[in-house]
Amino acid sequence: QVRLVESGGGLLQDGGSLRLSCAASGDTDSIYDMGWFRQTTGKKRDLVATISRSGIDTTYADSVKSRFIITRDNAKKTLYLQMNSLNTEETALYYCAAALVPGPVVEDYKYWGQGTKVTVSS
Repeated sequence: QVRLVESGGGLLQDGGSLRLSCAASGDTDSIYDMGWFRQTTGKKRDLVATISRSGIDTTYADSVKSRFIITRDNAKKTLYLQMNSLNTEETALYYCAAALVPGPVVEDYKYWGQGTKVTVSS
C-alpha cells in the first residue's frame, strides 16, 4: 500500500506563487511515475503534471507550462509542485497521485492523497 499526504495549499492573490508537497509512505519503492491533479467542484479531476521515477521526464498541462514545475526527491519520499504566476483559474483542490507501473497512463494513477486546497483571489 502507498499513502500520500499533500500539504502546502492556501489562499493567495493572483500573480503569487505556492509550493505544494506530497509525502509518500508505505511501499514507496513500488512507485513509478507520480503526478499532480486538480479538481474544481462539479468538474472532473484534471491532470496538471507528471514526473517519471527518475525525475528526468516531466509532462505538463498546456495551461500550466512555463509556470509550474514538478519535482521529486525519492530519498525524502516527497513530490513537489512549484506553482508560479497563479491566476484565479488555478483555484482547485490539488491531489497528489502515484502509479505503480512503468509508462503509466492516467488510469494507472491508482493511489491518491486527500488533496490540498489552493485558492487564488483577484
